[in-house]
Amino acid sequence: MNLIDYLPGIPDFPKPGILFRDISPLLANPAAFKEAIHQLDMLAEQFDYTHILGIESRGFIFGSALAHHAHKGLALARKPNKLPVASHRESYGLEYGDDALELQQSTLPKGSRVLVLDDVLATGGTLVAASKLLKNAGYEVCGALTLLEIAALSGSELLNKNNIVNRTVLIA
Repeated sequence: MNLIDYLPGIPDFPKPGILFRDISPLLANPAAFKEAIHQLDMLAEQFDYTHILGIESRGFIFGSALAHHAHKGLALARKPNKLPVASHRESYGLEYGDDALELQQSTLPKGSRVLVLDDVLATGGTLVAASKLLKNAGYEVCGALTLLEIAALSGSELLNKNNIVNRTVLIA
């Protein structure tokens, strides 16, 4: 099964020059979604981790499915001002603006070894911010995992510069 067949590109969304990859067809097909989680799990086995950090919002989908499949804990990196309790925060730039991620302070136990998970690696800014968020909160980052890397945006280079080991299922 070629998973890229279930990730059509939508040109010029959310702004001109961006090719958005729609995960809806993959999620709507049980066999494709199962295969995606299977392939993510095979890559995740290369890391010694206790928890997964899913990045809002599509990282939540893959992170929760993988955490369930792998019997690991799940933490959520949220967009700003969505958490009702004290949280850690990391700001960052991305290909179409600026943003920030927050992690609830009481989510992960001390000594957690965290695998960061998102659906797409584009410029790498989101994964680097999530890793900094975890490190600044006192957790060990084991690496990053993505379903798809958009090679033309060179996100893996930014991850390498920040000493973040990344594994991805598909490269487009």
